[in-house]
Amino acid sequence: MTGIVQNKGAKLLAIHAMPDHVHLFIGFGPTLALADLVRDVKANSSSFIKEKGWSKTFAWQEGYGAFSYGQSQVKIVVSYILNQEEHHKKRTFQEEYLAFLNKFEVSFEPTYLFEFYEGAEESGADSE
Repeated sequence: MTGIVQNKGAKLLAIHAMPDHVHLFIGFGPTLALADLVRDVKANSSSFIKEKGWSKTFAWQEGYGAFSYGQSQVKIVVSYILNQEEHHKKRTFQEEYLAFLNKFEVSFEPTYLFEFYEGAEESGADSE
């Protein structure tokens, strides 16, 4: 994923993959469309995973969550991303994601949220 982000002219500041989701913290300029970057990361990483034989059934869910942070918050966000195991001992991915939506005052319809998988962190389920 680092290579995909870099090849698009962006800078990967932090990355951490959990069994049911991935956090990417990316710095990029105004000429790169976020939707295009996410599409390329998903498509190319999915192809890579299947090519390597790591999973024959791997697939990303539709959609993604994206939140914006300022330069003064970089260290805090990097630390948060790199310590996902600790965060998820206290809060599930679903709880975390809903908290982000509320924190950033994003209105949403529950129907259109990700499919959250209970126990995915223990079972190693492939999803986003």
